[in-house]
Amino acid sequence: MEEPAKLAQTLDLFFRDPTATAFPPLESPFAEQLLEGIPAGHPLRDHVLRFARDGYTVVDLAISDFDAIASRIIRDLAPRYPSGNRRVQEAWMFHEDVRALACTPKILELLAALYQREPIPFQTLNFDVGTEQATHSDVLHFYSEPARYMCGVWVALEDMDAENGPLHYYPGSHRLPDYDLADLGMARGFEDYSRYEHFIAALARAHRLERKELYVKKGHALIWAANLLHGGSPVKDPRRTRQSQVTHYFFSNCVWWTPGDSDLIVGKPQLREVVDLKSGRLLKPRHHGKPVDLSNFENVYRYPRPLPEWVKPE
Repeated sequence: MEEPAKLAQTLDLFFRDPTATAFPPLESPFAEQLLEGIPAGHPLRDHVLRFARDGYTVVDLAISDFDAIASRIIRDLAPRYPSGNRRVQEAWMFHEDVRALACTPKILELLAALYQREPIPFQTLNFDVGTEQATHSDVLHFYSEPARYMCGVWVALEDMDAENGPLHYYPGSHRLPDYDLADLGMARGFEDYSRYEHFIAALARAHRLERKELYVKKGHALIWAANLLHGGSPVKDPRRTRQSQVTHYFFSNCVWWTPGDSDLIVGKPQLREVVDLKSGRLLKPRHHGKPVDLSNFENVYRYPRPLPEWVKPE
């Protein structure tokens, strides 16, 4: 097998799109033609084909000291979970293991292969119990221009089964159109978010999408495309925890923004401040290769302050 650092580069030969579309290769209108060129023996072939077809793939991270890493994260974050919304956002800002897990080389290499751009881990969410979150698409919350250069990675810090509120997802739903609040006749903001959730549930029924649940062992990760419909299943055993970490990733040479808090028709996008957790750089978004100055925009999502000392401007 080739060295992992070279795997993404070898796929570049097969992902060259003669039409030069701005889409990620696997979401290009010509994806099927591109996939035909991947040799049967390529180490990443199965992941690439599954991601193109279903919008997700599952990988065993095979981290030798994963038990120790997971134990430290679970122990240290335990007192930080609020009583209502059981999540800790941006724990990378103070916990090195959370940051390191977000920057796992195996994940970064696979993402670079799937998207053919440099992945940028920019946000973490940690959970101690199942969220039971309604089905949704991340497109409403995090997005990019060019479109669809965003994905999520959910890592099991303990075993997952039908009893502790596993993730659910709808294979192939990433091929649906992108929908935002404007498509529902709604103003920007998340005040009436339940209306969006009802729409997504109706969409899954209308397209007769198959719902699946993720049962995996500790140390496995689900990687999903930006528009894959997913959520949290009911917690059948309330005594059980569901320790997990989600990292969201953008990709290089994009403008990053939040559709749900934007109103483009009147010139009010909400652009996003992005820290690359790998390098610690506070990145500048880029439009056609040129940097975009966030100070020119009145509506910018910014991280909580103060930022860690190791975060530096690009």
